[in-house]
Amino acid sequence: MSELITAELVDLGLSAETKEAAARSLAERMVAAGRVTDLEGFLADVAAREAQMPTGLDGGIGIPHCRSAHVTEPTLAFGRSASGIDFGAPDGPADLIFLIAAPTGGDADHLTILASLARHLMDETFTGALRSATEPARAAALIRGDEPAAEAAADEGAKPEADGTPEAEAEAKPESPAPAPSPESSAPSTESTTAERPFRIVAVTSCPTGIAHTYMAAESLEKAGKAAGIELHVETQGSAGFKRLDPQLVADADGVIFAHDVEVRDKDRFAGKPTVDVGVKAGINRAAELITEVRAKAARGDASAPARTAAPMDKGSDEADGFGTRLRKWLMTGVSYMVPFVAAGGLLIALAFAIGGYTIDKAPSVAEHFVWTDSTSWAALLFQVGGVAFGFLVPILAGFIAYGMADRPGLVPGFVGGAIALTINAGFLGGLIAGLLAGAVVMAIQRVTIPPVLRGIMPVVVIPLISSAIVGFLMFLVIGKPVAALQKALTDWLSGLSGANAIILGVILGLMMCFDLGGPLNKVAYAFAVGGLANPNEGSLKVMAAVMAAGMVPPLAMALATTVRGKLFTKTERENGKAAWVLGASFITEGAIPFAAADPLRVIPSAMAGGAVTGALSMAFGCTLRAPHGGIFVVPLIGQPLLYLVAIAAGTCVTTALVILLKGLRKSPGAPSTGPAETPPGETKVTVAA
Repeated sequence: MSELITAELVDLGLSAETKEAAARSLAERMVAAGRVTDLEGFLADVAAREAQMPTGLDGGIGIPHCRSAHVTEPTLAFGRSASGIDFGAPDGPADLIFLIAAPTGGDADHLTILASLARHLMDETFTGALRSATEPARAAALIRGDEPAAEAAADEGAKPEADGTPEAEAEAKPESPAPAPSPESSAPSTESTTAERPFRIVAVTSCPTGIAHTYMAAESLEKAGKAAGIELHVETQGSAGFKRLDPQLVADADGVIFAHDVEVRDKDRFAGKPTVDVGVKAGINRAAELITEVRAKAARGDASAPARTAAPMDKGSDEADGFGTRLRKWLMTGVSYMVPFVAAGGLLIALAFAIGGYTIDKAPSVAEHFVWTDSTSWAALLFQVGGVAFGFLVPILAGFIAYGMADRPGLVPGFVGGAIALTINAGFLGGLIAGLLAGAVVMAIQRVTIPPVLRGIMPVVVIPLISSAIVGFLMFLVIGKPVAALQKALTDWLSGLSGANAIILGVILGLMMCFDLGGPLNKVAYAFAVGGLANPNEGSLKVMAAVMAAGMVPPLAMALATTVRGKLFTKTERENGKAAWVLGASFITEGAIPFAAADPLRVIPSAMAGGAVTGALSMAFGCTLRAPHGGIFVVPLIGQPLLYLVAIAAGTCVTTALVILLKGLRKSPGAPSTGPAETPPGETKVTVAA
């Protein structure tokens, strides 16, 4: 097993001025050491991770990191900046930068070392020793744990505070100042000697890559717990695996802290406890506040559900997020769970039309009439199975919007509200409103103070019962009919789309599909189109065709551009271009993300222009589509298929031409370089004039 870091991977005079330049400088050392096989591909992965959440931490630390297929073995490069580099930390620039590279299947031994390093970063003795190190070899030895941080600090005239080795860190944490006496801290720590005992908290920490933030949050919480005189046990759900907390510790806990950016595994273990639920960076930066908050909740007897649940699309948000940000994430949670039902049901229906014609929807139930040798019977089977799957669209949307807001207790009233929306013909809009209603009702119930004896049955019995009754009442008797009328008006409007109105809508949908390449705006446009398929008419079928056509343009254009002018792209981008042909043809807009991440200022505007052209032409040609997915493979089901292909080709050519033009200008002699000031957060390479 190679060493995690060597002297060659240390730069004590890092001169980079931006986080992108710092990542590139340190990554080049990894390439030279044979630890990274493709510099540009690796930097794109680093940028993608950085876009999820800034990696700057309080105390002058930056920890850009990622998992990447371009990494041969877990590796760490360290740079020290005299001027500081902005990594998005609340307290300012970072002078200690750790670039952590882990392969997609990193071995447990190395990942355990990385976890130990992450904990050390919360130790001021360790970071102080790194700031005073004068030789790269010594800095590398400190990071590996070969040289105790306290000795290094003493050698530089600093006062030693802790051993700092991984072994010592595993056995005992540095002592914190003794807290002021309190009823909890002055009591013995075991119940066998007195009736009083310290307040007990169990916590879970996790982050998307499970390399750094997971363990740093755990270390911060443990130190804050010790300073507060309480018992605090942390379960780290990181890349080195995780060991579940002892069930008895969970049972005895007075409160729970979730500091996470990915779903907590086996979350049901903590039901019935006062809970604080935040992003992982809050666990690092606000540990003492979180402990105070969970103690206050326990004192009030709050319900067990989190004050703010972070559902799959809501990871990384914090209490400071505005309502608009949280609303978008809640809606995207519902859409993300709805899409597989849409794809499965819609494609089955599309296949049924392809085999049995457009009259197959009039076929009798296959449960009563099915001929094994008759293709029409098989088409009817596909249509009816697809119809069942497609029928879940609205309830799934509503249920998981409520889940995004209130976690599992929101599922029952959300599904009930979605089913009612179908019953009263409120359709897609009814599902959206039912999901938001269900989530809001559950969150309101969770804020009611209840006796501790009832906490265990709240998520399973009381909350589903009360919330379903309230949502049912509101949907049936209060807002259901107005929403149904609005849904009918939208359906009629889509049915009457023609001329300039249709073209303008096509332009807008094309821009949305290509702006964030699979992100929230892309999903909003797609959800709008799919919602129309629930009550198909000529207008809604045109919208679906325009959305899919525009979504195919960015990856197809990038594939064509890398073929026509390959010299303008890196080797990695040329390889990605080969895959982009298939991805674009399959209506997977995300195939263009690697290109946009590397050069967003040129790729994204070009993609939007091509998408707008395609959307407008698809609408102008009157193309229709009954399948919600499938790309080029469902062209036989498209109205005006040849003109549809013309629209896609036109948009692809527009995007290709713009990308080549903009990249060509960048390469021209004397052309101004893309400076740090105009480099967006997703940019992964520093562009200079050739």
